[in-house]
Amino acid sequence: MCGIVGYIGPREAKPILIKGLKRLEYRGYDSAGIAILNDSLRVYKTKGKVADLERHIADKDLHGTIGMAHTRWATHGEPNDVNAHPHFSQNEELALIHNGIIENYAVLRESLMQNGYQFNSSTDTEVLIQLIHFIKKSANLSLFEAVRAALNQVIGAYAIVVMEKDNPNTLVAARNGSPLVVGIGKDEFFLASDASPIVEYTKDVVYLDDEEIAILERGQKLKVKTIKNIEKNPVVQKLELDISQLEKSGFEHFMLKEIFEQPVTIRDCMRGRINNNKTTISMAGIIDHLDKFLNARRIIITAAGTSWHAGLVGEYLLEELARIPVEVEYSSEFRYRNPIIYPDDIVIAISQSGETADTYAAIEMAKKRGAFIYGICNVVGSTIARFVDAGSYTHAGPEIGVASTKAFTAQVTVLTLMALALAQKKGTLTEERISQILHEMHTIPDKVAKILKKAEEIKEFSKIFTYARNFLYLGRGYNFPVALEGALKLKEISYIHAEGYPAAEMKHGPIALIDQEMPVVVIATNKGTYEKVISNIQEVKARKGRIISIITEGDTTVKDLSDFYVEIPETEEMLVPLLATIPLQLMAYYIAVLRGCNVDQPRNLAKSVTVE
Repeated sequence: MCGIVGYIGPREAKPILIKGLKRLEYRGYDSAGIAILNDSLRVYKTKGKVADLERHIADKDLHGTIGMAHTRWATHGEPNDVNAHPHFSQNEELALIHNGIIENYAVLRESLMQNGYQFNSSTDTEVLIQLIHFIKKSANLSLFEAVRAALNQVIGAYAIVVMEKDNPNTLVAARNGSPLVVGIGKDEFFLASDASPIVEYTKDVVYLDDEEIAILERGQKLKVKTIKNIEKNPVVQKLELDISQLEKSGFEHFMLKEIFEQPVTIRDCMRGRINNNKTTISMAGIIDHLDKFLNARRIIITAAGTSWHAGLVGEYLLEELARIPVEVEYSSEFRYRNPIIYPDDIVIAISQSGETADTYAAIEMAKKRGAFIYGICNVVGSTIARFVDAGSYTHAGPEIGVASTKAFTAQVTVLTLMALALAQKKGTLTEERISQILHEMHTIPDKVAKILKKAEEIKEFSKIFTYARNFLYLGRGYNFPVALEGALKLKEISYIHAEGYPAAEMKHGPIALIDQEMPVVVIATNKGTYEKVISNIQEVKARKGRIISIITEGDTTVKDLSDFYVEIPETEEMLVPLLATIPLQLMAYYIAVLRGCNVDQPRNLAKSVTVE
């Protein structure tokens, strides 16, 4: 959600900024802009994509070695050229780019208007730059001091970068609730919303914390102070990210690449956590806090979107294997409904980006109430990863496609390992049973690879369903969250309405929708409530619904009832989600492509939702 890039150093800034914006396109946006300081402070911006911005500035004089650029996801004001960032201050002396939301912008705007300020846009961002300008001018402050004073009046979330027309040697950046990372090169600095625009130039980064301001000056070391003017010692970290991970590697879309990466990402997620004999799980975040887990009253999982679906699978896993009560909460609801939280509760936060605003706010609230916070994140150094008491990285590598795929299977893999580790420590499963499951987990990557070989087969029958306006996805037990996730993938990227349902609940409403025009996707593997699911399929068939089924290899019963089917290898019931989700991802992808949709950047969506 929105993207920030900044640069100061000896190189030409424009190529670095434009390439950086392209690296951040996956975050979701509707307009783009750039500011370069040479003999004057030049700002150009336009509604649309980064490619539109490139065309807009093709004949403009944008040489210069200090600049910043932005992709905007509209919050205040519609997507257009005027509301795009960067925003100027009065007399065009300052320029600012901003991710986040200034909640008290209306009050600040009114006050500024009384002091003679006029506004061109509908944004909260323009209010902030005018406030900084007003404070700087009226109190005769330096740029840093003006930014610091302004931020002490601001309520809300922000990641900002500010430039000054008469100061070609300084960028000032700050964050609160929205991510910002500083890259440190040889006599140069980089700024970005995440590490993807930086990794090409340096591996040394500093992740700013909330209410911190960075002063980037030519020829000087990085300075970091808080908005209370307390000096901080920046902690430099090494990026593990590789530039090759940010390329499509011959695939048509990042989403397809990431679907096909899952045999590797699932294996990477397990690497180092299962011993060679497949008898023991080693997870430092659990081992180091074992008493907390063994004495937990309950576990609360909080997440959003795809991560929430992974959390639902985790609920089944933790309750069945480790016999710990689990509740799964939407972060956006959990943070506001005054929940009952006990000091012996464990709250597990799941977030691919580690920056999800609602999830961060939820665990912040839970921590204040004394709960132990455990994080499951994909991005090293992310806000949630740094905030939690302990946690596990999924090691899935960068996920560029907005519709999450490999992150889901990685999250489910981590949750499975957690449940087994706790079961082993609590003695709720025998050592023999744990070893059986671990041996089967070891085969999952190869079984995923086998399913991926059916991609052309899935593509063929997907052609038939590009007409559909509605889909119904059904599953029971471990497969109910898979149905929810399959429906989410389809609606996200193809813009076809889809709904996931517990199969038995179909009779309580959705059955009224079923006719010959309604495709019904059923996860009908031969475990758990298999016979019940067959009954649900027969109910659909009796009403002329078209069945697309996910079945276990060799199953003829469901196969004969289905219009189309995809076979997946036999596995343990608890591991079926890791396999059953793969054909659903492929089907969503191919339907969307055949409908001409922008698969990697679906409309209105952002990869990292850093505002409410």
